[in-house]
Amino acid sequence: MTALRAHAPRMARADRVAMILDAAHDAFTQGGFEQTSVAAIAARIAVVEGTIYKYFDSKRDLLLAVLARWYRRLLEDGEALCTPDGNPVDTMAGLIRLHLQAIHDEPLLCHLMFREFRGAGDYEGSTLHQLNRRYTGLLTRVIRDGMDDGSFRAQLPVALLRDTIYGAIEHHSWHYLSGRGALDVEPTAAALMDLLLQGIGTSRPAAPH
Repeated sequence: MTALRAHAPRMARADRVAMILDAAHDAFTQGGFEQTSVAAIAARIAVVEGTIYKYFDSKRDLLLAVLARWYRRLLEDGEALCTPDGNPVDTMAGLIRLHLQAIHDEPLLCHLMFREFRGAGDYEGSTLHQLNRRYTGLLTRVIRDGMDDGSFRAQLPVALLRDTIYGAIEHHSWHYLSGRGALDVEPTAAALMDLLLQGIGTSRPAAPH
């Protein structure tokens, strides 16, 4: 009598998606977006290419999902820093350090984020855009909290200060993101906080006319 072949149990959808995202993350960060095929991602987890398309419409959709998962984790870490009784100065320093550490730990993923999505025509209003607004909104809230409790000067241009902080971090990190040079998280975070809190002038200059 022929023995019946045992079938492996079907994988839950969430587990299958997580496996695909793990494989896609590794493939995109190791080989780049353009050079990576969906077939190559499927081969990493020993499934056929069609299995990937059951869950994701395209390779770009798959990259979006990888980036969104990373952003959600980053957002969770940022929210954990923003406790109701936290000191705004310490919280701002923590958020700056968190952003620098994220770039340090995932340079190729951040490079893809900045190059592939943020300047694209479909970025505005996308899931990734909404996550970015929530994430940068943490810093906006901390700035306002600091203005309210006297930690920061009153009537600061909140949006400009937020953009100055994230813009400085990303500009400073660009060589590292491009595979050139290093990124020292702690000294960079400390230097940026010192600039923010102390300013660059020995006295307040007259406003230009």
